[in-house]
Amino acid sequence: MEPDYWQPDPGETLLARTPVTFASGAAMRVRGKRWFRDTERNDIQGELSELAGWPEGPVHRVRSSGGALGLNVLKGGAITVGVVIMAALSSAGGNVGGGVRGSGSGTTRDRADEVEDFPVMWAAPGTIARTLPWQLDPGRCKQKHYRTHAILTDRRLLIVGLPFAEKRREIVKDEVLWETPRSAIGTVERRDFKDGDDVKVVFTDGSWCRLTCFRRECLTRHIIDQPDLVPLDSLTRAQRSTAEAFAAAHAPDAGPPLITRNPCGCYRVAALAPSTADGFFGISDRSMVMDADGTEVDLLKQHWEDFSPESQEELRRLHHRPPSGVVSAK
Repeated sequence: MEPDYWQPDPGETLLARTPVTFASGAAMRVRGKRWFRDTERNDIQGELSELAGWPEGPVHRVRSSGGALGLNVLKGGAITVGVVIMAALSSAGGNVGGGVRGSGSGTTRDRADEVEDFPVMWAAPGTIARTLPWQLDPGRCKQKHYRTHAILTDRRLLIVGLPFAEKRREIVKDEVLWETPRSAIGTVERRDFKDGDDVKVVFTDGSWCRLTCFRRECLTRHIIDQPDLVPLDSLTRAQRSTAEAFAAAHAPDAGPPLITRNPCGCYRVAALAPSTADGFFGISDRSMVMDADGTEVDLLKQHWEDFSPESQEELRRLHHRPPSGVVSAK
């Protein structure tokens, strides 16, 4: 019997699987809100319901300046209380590592679409973005009982939907809701305002969508950074042995190891298995770094260049420089 979880076609390489939804506004005027727009900035929810069969969704309105100011005050007060509590626990000897921080940016580079308005779909009639499934919208499809995941392969981008139960996350029954060939994707942009979890996917016809990715780097590594996959048969015997042993140590259905060469000369080796899909996390690719001799490199001995651009940026935010345990090859 065929398993319920999605599997790639023969010869197709699975690159990533991660939970996604349409994004939500973060600036106070649009916080928790989202809109679906045509290229004239008109609301198209009615058209999506009438022509694409979307169920009715919530009608959002931009908050007034006064309302946004009130939310800011409330938020500021909550953060202040949180800091005071954290300080009190720390002074009492509590183990409260981590602090209060955000991983995104406090500066917008797109005020029109992040502060004054927050479109998550920008699409003329007949364009690709209008074909996206309504299940991506948290306002129409509650995340408590249903999740949507993005699956990326070397051929296509898919959206699958699956029933979700917090206590039975290992049960994955996928339904393919939407897919498009990789050739239909023009660009993918990281959007870091506030939380740092969003991507803007621009299709070749000019339409676009804004998605929140639970583990954004899974998608951006292969679409934005686009590291070249290294063929297994191009490696030395020692390198190939290390990579194959690493992949074999995971689930039986893990595909051939995904190998990329880092600028420092080391190799990143990842293994993904469709059967390890989790309703909450998607698929966590297991990875390791090996050097030119085929020897696995300990995390604290890895070069700065062994980390992905997105991981490097996050480390900079945390440390303002490469952490002391990370070696630079330059």
